[in-house]
This record gives sequence, C-alpha cells and structure tokens, in this order.
Amino acid sequence: MTFIPWTAALKLGVPIIDEQHRVLVDLINALHAAISDAAGARDAIADILEGLLDYTHNHFIVEEVLFQKHGYPDADKHLSEHSGFTGKMMNWLTRFEDGEDVNLEVLDFLKDWLVHHICEEDRAYLPFMRAALAKEAMAA
Repeated sequence: MTFIPWTAALKLGVPIIDEQHRVLVDLINALHAAISDAAGARDAIADILEGLLDYTHNHFIVEEVLFQKHGYPDADKHLSEHSGFTGKMMNWLTRFEDGEDVNLEVLDFLKDWLVHHICEEDRAYLPFMRAALAKEAMAA
C-alpha cells in the first residue's frame, strides 16, 4: 500500500511545481518502504533522507525564484515554512546519523507537512501565480 498516494488533490496546475511535488511524494514513499522493510538498512534510509533534503531544497529554490520574479506579496511567510521544514529535516538527519530511531517521527511529519503544505500553503499562492504566469505568457 502506498504511504502517500499521488491524487488530483495534490496537483496545483503549475506543471513544474506539480512534477516536483510528485517526486517529493515518490521520495517519501521510498523512505516509508525502506523503513518498513524488515532489514531496514540504515544506509538506505540515510541516503533517502539526504536525497529528500537535497531535492526539497532545490524545489524550494524553484518556488522562491518564481516568487521573486513575479513579486509574490506573501513570499516571506511561505519562505518561513520552507526554512522550518529544512531545519527539522536537518535535525532529524543528524539525530538519525547519531543512531537515534526517528523513523516514525519523520514519516508522520513528512506526510502531514507535505499534504498541508501543498493543499493549503501552496494553494494560497495559486491565484497570484496563475495570473502572473498568464501575463508572462501573453507578453512572450
């Protein structure tokens, strides 16, 4: 069973963002599978956590560039969410590397955070971003 199914509710209609969100969901599902595996290889889990942190960082940069380019007025609030996520993930990765079992804590956080962030925080910028992208397309 898939930990986080990719559904229409997670799509925002901005292709690059939807594609990146889909990859994030896939990474979280891979983490869940690695943790659920009876062998639970710590190296595999660490690699996925690091990959998730790296990919999320790159995804946040894409959103931040779009915000800056188009002058999104609530960018600071949204970027604060990104910083909070990154800080928590770095903390969990450090704790995991120190031998602490943070697996379930991380999975619960990731599932709640991703769904909340996409369905609420990212949806909040949609009207602004759609208008900005449409304006940009008409000018091209």
